[in-house]
Amino acid sequence: MLREDPELSRFCEAQHPKLVGILELYVNDAGIAEELAQEALVRLCQHWPRVQQMDSPAGWLIAVAMNLGRSWWRRRYAERRAHQRHGPPTAHSTPPDVETALVLRDALADLTPRQRQAVILRYFGDLSVTEASIIMGCAEGTVRSLTAKGIASLRARDDSSTSRAR
Repeated sequence: MLREDPELSRFCEAQHPKLVGILELYVNDAGIAEELAQEALVRLCQHWPRVQQMDSPAGWLIAVAMNLGRSWWRRRYAERRAHQRHGPPTAHSTPPDVETALVLRDALADLTPRQRQAVILRYFGDLSVTEASIIMGCAEGTVRSLTAKGIASLRARDDSSTSRAR
């Protein structure tokens, strides 16, 4: 159980407005800035015992927030490139039924985090190997390998669930 830490609470309250302001200037969207600031504060809470011992906990927090902002921009640019290649998503697209969406989420959850990220970026994000490697911060060969292993795991899962259903 997480105990309330008054020092952490005071630190978060003091840093939140400054963090949102910095991020709003960076992403030019108040709502996104608020979400990114909240995510940065969540990460601060997760690492507080280590961060509070640092020379500049506020500097660490701002660095995390800026990294989150950079990730947001990368996703936005990738989305823009996808729209340029394939056109904007149609307003008439039919969302998958709830059962299919749940099965898909469960299947993806069984993959390792890196395999999941590679499969999602390549097949659901419709990104090239090069684009996925930039986002993931790894070599193109690593993206190919993670994607292949992830797909193999999903196929093996599908094969085993099909045999159980018989």
